Amino acid sequence: MRRWNRDFTLFFVARAAARLGDMMLPVALAAGLIRYGYGVGAVGGAMAAFSACFAGFVIFGGVIADRFDTRAVMVAADLTRVVTQSSVAVMFFAGHVVFWQICLVGAVNGLCAALFQPGIASTIPRIATDVQGANSVIRVAESVMGVAGPAFAGLLIGVTSVGGVFAVHAATYLTSALCLLGLRLRRGERPAKRTRFRADLVEGWREFRARGWVWGVILVWMVLMITTFGPLTPLVATEIITTHGDTAYGLINSIGGAGMAVGGLVAMRLRPHHPLRAGAIAMLGYGLLPAMVAVGAPIWLVGLGFAVTGGVQTFWSVMWATSIQTQIPGSILNRIHAYEVAGSLAMMPVGQALAGPAAGALGAEPVLLIGAVAAVAGMAALLLAPPVRDLGRADGPVREGSTLVRG
Repeated sequence: MRRWNRDFTLFFVARAAARLGDMMLPVALAAGLIRYGYGVGAVGGAMAAFSACFAGFVIFGGVIADRFDTRAVMVAADLTRVVTQSSVAVMFFAGHVVFWQICLVGAVNGLCAALFQPGIASTIPRIATDVQGANSVIRVAESVMGVAGPAFAGLLIGVTSVGGVFAVHAATYLTSALCLLGLRLRRGERPAKRTRFRADLVEGWREFRARGWVWGVILVWMVLMITTFGPLTPLVATEIITTHGDTAYGLINSIGGAGMAVGGLVAMRLRPHHPLRAGAIAMLGYGLLPAMVAVGAPIWLVGLGFAVTGGVQTFWSVMWATSIQTQIPGSILNRIHAYEVAGSLAMMPVGQALAGPAAGALGAEPVLLIGAVAAVAGMAALLLAPPVRDLGRADGPVREGSTLVRG
């Protein structure tokens, strides 16, 4: 396949390695904090520290990516996370785990992710001719790592300790940095003239606001972050770990990773004329997981919910990422991607931080049921919105210069 050139292969390995570590992290974080006497509120708070910094700084990361060498920014972010995750590994190995320090590391990692994330959107069109195919292949790889990551995390916790998981996580970021350093990229488009940082920020917002299909999706996602996506991980993790144990939670996450792989394979083959319409229809199944956990379904049915949720989420993500990368000019792509990421995740820390108090006030089961209903209602809203429902397919990326650059 034409997408399998040298540079795409390196990028593929970088994303797969990073995904392996990222899918190990929830298991290690939840298991580690719970073992040290912290509850669901602490797990949600630690996740919120990362999400808040990520959502708060990613728009600035988009401007930086459009103004400077995108790859250099991404590599610096990876290398910083090598240091932070190594420091957490030392904390757990030493048995001296302080909650505020875990949150501080999460905040630094969120800042690094904010600098890294915008570059993904502009890198894929510079290394692949089939953007949807490239996105699908990367999602499949990330999904395979999603199967391996939680299971590997559970194994490492049993053989070594939680600290071992964080040490391996640091190594995955080092692998990503080395692969990105080896890329030879076609020169990307830049703004016609260098303006002040604030002017670039304002221009990105103006272009974002001018595209109703972008901000319409983000508006729905902001609601779902509070009601569904944000509370889901801490509540489900706590429910499963306290009832069935760490290993069961790792295996259930692996089943979800298998579902993600299937969703990526479907996205690789299916080329709908209206990508976001197809993605929203698939996402109607997202509410299955919180509903299953809420009603106390058997563990195998919860596993099925993880698989379905993973599959539909991956299919949506390919449709969405491909639409962003093929519908928006390269000179503003990093900034618009940053705005859409910031908007979609802005409410994530709110949902994560409120998960514990909401569960304490209402009970975990009602909160999860509210999330399931909100997920279905949100997708229905997207299907009723013409800019989203009727957005046509673009067959190729916005073309950029073909000159290769290093550095």
